[in-house]
Amino acid sequence: MIKLTQTVKKGGCAAKVPAMVLKEILAGVKFPPKIQGVVIDGDSFDDAAIFKIDDNISIVQTLDFFTPIVDSPYDFGAVAAANALSDVYAMGGRPKTCMAILAAPMATMEYQVIQEVLQGSCDVIAEAKASLVGGHSIDDDTLKFGLSVTGLVSNDKVWSNEGARPGDVLILTKPIGTGTICAGIKKEFYTATEAHEALSSMKRLNNAIDFLSAEDLQHIHGATDVTGFGLAGHSYQVAKASDVSLKFNHKQIPLFDLTVASLKAANLTKAHRSNNDYTQKVLQFKNIEEVETQIYFDPQTSGGLLLSVSPESAEGIVKKLETAFPKTSIVGVVEKRSEFYVYVE
Repeated sequence: MIKLTQTVKKGGCAAKVPAMVLKEILAGVKFPPKIQGVVIDGDSFDDAAIFKIDDNISIVQTLDFFTPIVDSPYDFGAVAAANALSDVYAMGGRPKTCMAILAAPMATMEYQVIQEVLQGSCDVIAEAKASLVGGHSIDDDTLKFGLSVTGLVSNDKVWSNEGARPGDVLILTKPIGTGTICAGIKKEFYTATEAHEALSSMKRLNNAIDFLSAEDLQHIHGATDVTGFGLAGHSYQVAKASDVSLKFNHKQIPLFDLTVASLKAANLTKAHRSNNDYTQKVLQFKNIEEVETQIYFDPQTSGGLLLSVSPESAEGIVKKLETAFPKTSIVGVVEKRSEFYVYVE
């Protein structure tokens, strides 16, 4: 059986263009004017775009694709789908339609492998109560797969990375560590069975809204999903967009059972380094072992939601989310903007 991770140099969200490189590239591009109806675009590095349809409803639009991060074709398709759908959930929306993005070496890859990738994706899309309505495919040297996703959200329920308020509590819904663990899989350091906890998490939809009441949702002021830029990178983007500082309690960060051991075994990606470079001037560590600082630079694939929540509602929201996301944790607080955007102690 083909091992997909051995067919590519880098996989999952660790294959993203580094944030600093991307910003430099985009700085040299003249974008078209923002048309009427565009509420959120790429200016703040938010998770998806918001286009206002009328006084009640907006479209949520996003896309995501990458190279294999796991060996199983079915699991790769499922992870890629959950990861792409996550951006809609991170904006407070519900996915409705998906279009597939597929590149594959047609001359050398068995059709069954591609079918399994698509089936894994379809099963997760069905779980999200969305539809696959088409897509586009090309013949390429390496397998790549993902989705363009369109969702809907009520105008008064949009989450963004600009909404964090001083005094809010930070909640994280999934453990950190998929980057280092998947690097270990690629090195054949871990089997799929040994990495089962991380693989299951990556396939898990980020449909937190399905487990919360309308009142709970009103107390969530801002959100993002933690993916390729790591907890540090995405927290920095929230803090900058909201003009606040985020302070994390290191001991409260949820981790997979293998995370620290994998980091100590030096199962790292280039994204660990580029995420460090991206945030080194805006992040301050206090009394954290050097190896454990890598937790914050670990590139997540289909990582959890980071929610900025009213303090009086935080405990109740955590209890509800724990039924679907067992390691949901209160991980820090939002403070007034100070010298650094992100603090860890």
